[in-house]
Amino acid sequence: MKTTKLIPMLLAYGLLAACSGASKSTVDEGSADGAAAAGGAASSGVADGSLGAGSAMGGSALGGPGASAENRIIYFEFDRFDVKSEYQAVIKAHGQYLSANPGARVRLEGHADERGSREYNIGLGEKRAQAVRQVLLLQGATVDQLSTVSYGEERPAVIGSDEEAWALNRRVEIVYGR
Repeated sequence: MKTTKLIPMLLAYGLLAACSGASKSTVDEGSADGAAAAGGAASSGVADGSLGAGSAMGGSALGGPGASAENRIIYFEFDRFDVKSEYQAVIKAHGQYLSANPGARVRLEGHADERGSREYNIGLGEKRAQAVRQVLLLQGATVDQLSTVSYGEERPAVIGSDEEAWALNRRVEIVYGR
């Protein structure tokens, strides 16, 4: 989809979202069941431990440019580049979105924590991005839709030298439209 068509669609979506929040419902919309009963989409996310298992927007809530930030970041174990099973559904959704939208483009940005040499971390970030790329290709994305870049340790999500910061910095970010 061309950017000129995407911008009006996003603006319209934003207006609809803003308008839908203006009405008051008698149902508790704080829960997934309440949202479904009020006519909204029932979904679950990271907060309840299900890692985005919702199916709002016909299953595309996990994938595509409208996916939440949690559903566009894949985390890795220390010194590893294999995709954990808990992220397979998220990557599958992105792959299905790309398959259904051949004009969509994604950049996979690989990152590492600060441990290790600069060269090693650049290589590790690239391996992580390539691992996510392989899963996307298996789900129907095409080579032309995907690009990879590794930032290694150069663009940390969190500044810090503890396990919590390191865990958040070992990631691949799925970035649409570039």
